Amino acid sequence: MYFRIRLGSVDGDIDEALAFYGRLFEFELRSRSKTSAFIDLGDQFLALQKGRTQPADDDRHFGLVVDDKEAVRRALAEAGVETLPGQFLDFLDPWGNRIEIVSYDNVQFTKAPNVLRGMGLSHLPKNEKAMKELSGKGMALN
Repeated sequence: MYFRIRLGSVDGDIDEALAFYGRLFEFELRSRSKTSAFIDLGDQFLALQKGRTQPADDDRHFGLVVDDKEAVRRALAEAGVETLPGQFLDFLDPWGNRIEIVSYDNVQFTKAPNVLRGMGLSHLPKNEKAMKELSGKGMALN
C-alpha cells in the first residue's frame, strides 16, 4: 500500500518527518530529496512530501497495518504523541495528517503464505471476526 503524506510548506521539514516517523515505526529509507522522502514499512510505503497547502481534515485519514498495535501505542506515548478519542488508535502527525493504526489480526485481507514467510511474519494470527469475513469472501485460511 502507498500513502502520500503532505508536510506543511513552511514547517514541513523532511528530516523532521523522518525523525518523527522513525520514533514510531521501523522503516527503510527508499529514497529522499530536498522536498520528499520515500520510506518502506514492510509492504507499505509512505511518501513524505513538502508543500501541504490544505488545512487538516478530521474526516480524511489513512490506516497503517501493523503486527503489534500495542507497541505502536507505547511508541506514541514515549514520543509524547496524544492519541485521538474514540475506539480506534488514531493520532495526528505534526502536520495534521490523521493516521489510524490497524492490527494485522483484525484486517479482512491476508498475505500469501510465502509473502508472510519472506517478511518473517508467518506467526501472525487472525482474530475470529477477520477469519469469518475472509471465509465469506472465499479467502479462508487453511
